[in-house]
Amino acid sequence: MRRVLVTGGGSGIGRAIARDFADAGDAVTISGRRQDALRETDGGRGMTLRPGDVTSEADVRALFDAPFDVVVANAGSAVVTPLAKTSLADWQTTIDVCLTGVFLTFREALRDMPAGGRLIAMASTSSLQGSANLSAYVAAKHGVLGMVRSLAIEVARREITCNAVCPGFVDTPMADGAVRNVAARYDISVEEATARIVEDNPLKRMIRPDEVVAAVRFLAGAEAGMVNGHALSVSGGEV
Repeated sequence: MRRVLVTGGGSGIGRAIARDFADAGDAVTISGRRQDALRETDGGRGMTLRPGDVTSEADVRALFDAPFDVVVANAGSAVVTPLAKTSLADWQTTIDVCLTGVFLTFREALRDMPAGGRLIAMASTSSLQGSANLSAYVAAKHGVLGMVRSLAIEVARREITCNAVCPGFVDTPMADGAVRNVAARYDISVEEATARIVEDNPLKRMIRPDEVVAAVRFLAGAEAGMVNGHALSVSGGEV
């Protein structure tokens, strides 16, 4: 039985990943800011629930009372606004959650991670390309991918891999917020806003959470032992 940690496990992609590992028989720990959301993710599966903030060094350290075999750094947030209108507070919050949170999580994981361990960062297609009105998020996700590629070289001799999963828009509450923002900004319907968001995706739809889960499951498996420093795009060919 593997020990698995999923940060940002209270909703969306993190919830789907955590449930997949738990249903496969792994011992799963999930962290997030809201205890009620973590309980909903667990749904009686017996996960270990650890409320906390990935931007807090003390909170992250408290997650690692024992080594984990798989660590999925999934916690994230985004603000949708032009750079010229982005406040320093919004910029810093995005960097803290999306980039520094991954750094703190991976740094702590590496203290005791055994050989065969898997570090997986939930990046984004925003790690691979730019997007208007998402400069803070794109900057943070580019940083995540740079860290993954560098860390992969550092940990390879320990037989640990470090990879990134890069989804496009995934059908989650976070994407719902983006759709509402677009609808409000352009005074259009939710349906029209959704169509605009997915227009660059060759499949013309959002990604399902289970499609992201499949990528994480692969990278966490023994068969992915020679996949290291990779950005796995889950985007229907958008990237």
